[in-house]
Amino acid sequence: MGSSTLKDLTSRGLVYAPGVWDGLTARLAEQAGFNALCASGFAVSAALGLPDAELYTMTENLQAVRTIRESSALPLVADIDTGYGNAVNAARTATRFVSAGVGGMFMEDQVAPKSCPICVGEPVDLITSEEATGKIRAVRDSIPDDVLLIARTDARGDDALRRAQAYVEAGADMIMPVTKTFDTVAQWERCHNEVGVPLMATLTASTWTEREFTPEVLDRIGVRLALLPTQVLMAVAGAARETLRRLASGEAPAEVSADALAHHEFVELIGFPGVEAMQRKYLPAQRSR
Repeated sequence: MGSSTLKDLTSRGLVYAPGVWDGLTARLAEQAGFNALCASGFAVSAALGLPDAELYTMTENLQAVRTIRESSALPLVADIDTGYGNAVNAARTATRFVSAGVGGMFMEDQVAPKSCPICVGEPVDLITSEEATGKIRAVRDSIPDDVLLIARTDARGDDALRRAQAYVEAGADMIMPVTKTFDTVAQWERCHNEVGVPLMATLTASTWTEREFTPEVLDRIGVRLALLPTQVLMAVAGAARETLRRLASGEAPAEVSADALAHHEFVELIGFPGVEAMQRKYLPAQRSR
């Protein structure tokens, strides 16, 4: 089991957290050497065959988080979207995710149902700053102090700065500007200087933050938690699509399998040796036939 909380890790320096959505991706990320995970709402939604538009329910998101936690003890940050309702709903949502074992959560200030800002052309609709701060206060009052509360804002420019300051005053431990909130590294640095708390950044695939936010830049602008929310998802989807295309076109399964993970490697990855060891230890010896 992991010994450090997400709050502990981020207090010591920059932490990268890849986006995972189930037990397999959680296990792969842990074995790759990451020390934290993100239950990516974009990926959880995609795993259900849905766009990231808050079409899934709180319980579906919560079940994904529980599955991830059962497969990995790494500190986990969860995407709780808009909190699934008003301040009272958001408080209940937060307590449920804490009970599932998350070490942090981020909540946004969009009008529900939300939309992924990098997937829609028009600016998204936001709730008022007063309503958003009420939701943040309700969540902060409902969760333990050692659980990170990260306030996401989809506002832009000076409005984003005003909201970020209000969210910190309401109890947010970190501020999460989205990819479209600011246009330059200097604007991110200004945000950090004015709000006085660390920032969380999303290095979403094919966005300017993914390209420009090197470890040195992230450290300079006050980012302590950097999410990689879509890289694994895009890689898995691309590999699966190509494999299915080859199989559907009539290519021999043996040829397709030659380019994939070997069966014995997957058996070890997924934990069969551990199950077999428990069977030998606890199950009655099989009678010889």
